[in-house]
Amino acid sequence: MVVTRELVFPTSGHSEVVKITDKIETLLRESSLQRGMVLLFVPGNTATVTTLEFEPGLVADLKKAWERLVPEGEEYEHNLRWGDGNGYAHVRSSFSGPSLMVPFEDGKLLLGTWQDIVLVDFDNRPRERRLIVQLWGE
Repeated sequence: MVVTRELVFPTSGHSEVVKITDKIETLLRESSLQRGMVLLFVPGNTATVTTLEFEPGLVADLKKAWERLVPEGEEYEHNLRWGDGNGYAHVRSSFSGPSLMVPFEDGKLLLGTWQDIVLVDFDNRPRERRLIVQLWGE
């Protein structure tokens, strides 16, 4: 069986990290599926979905790492072409991609003890971020 749902998260951009584990667990419970996979997909080119230990120190470390790897203030061809100033957000998103797969068993996500699912909005403005969630299983 496949169950498809959509969630919407208001975000402020600028590499905001939003913990979404609880929302995914709720959808899984509501589906009554016991084993399978959850596919999470962010439509758009300036956000990603990933996992991390969601605690303030690591969230700050992640933001600093993104800034070192793909600085917001650099000159990007995308900005020169479109003038929207979010070239860095497109590059950051390209590195981590738009999707994540998480297995589940006995109706529970098989995440590590401190592992959480997060949505990261790299854009340079507030957004309403859509997340497509597909649960495959039995």
